[in-house]
Amino acid sequence: MATVNDKRPVNLDLTTIKFPVPALASISHRISGIAIFVALPILLWMLDRSLASPESFAQLKACLANPWAKLVLWGVLAALSYHLVAGTRHLIMDLGFGDTLEAGRRGAVLVFIISIVLIVLAGVWVW
Repeated sequence: MATVNDKRPVNLDLTTIKFPVPALASISHRISGIAIFVALPILLWMLDRSLASPESFAQLKACLANPWAKLVLWGVLAALSYHLVAGTRHLIMDLGFGDTLEAGRRGAVLVFIISIVLIVLAGVWVW
């Protein structure tokens, strides 16, 4: 007995699928949200240390002079930047602008371009 769709893939290998740009932007938005969630305790600890006393602020400042700490901070800023830009795109699309297929592609490319600029600027600021 034949099924409804006999041409379904037997072994779906996700590494061979070429995702469209809007899908990559959406997946990256989710990943950046997870990264922000994971980094939240670190950011809250840094806020606590910076406000506790002048001595703890000086210790935090010395800690952030380490290149590895700068790299982590830059990564958190990169995730925040991308998530902000992609989230703004989603809000604009929810208002009914740019919800066609071609506009979605252009918007996704624009998200990547703006995010790259912001991430580079954050790197310049951190270092």
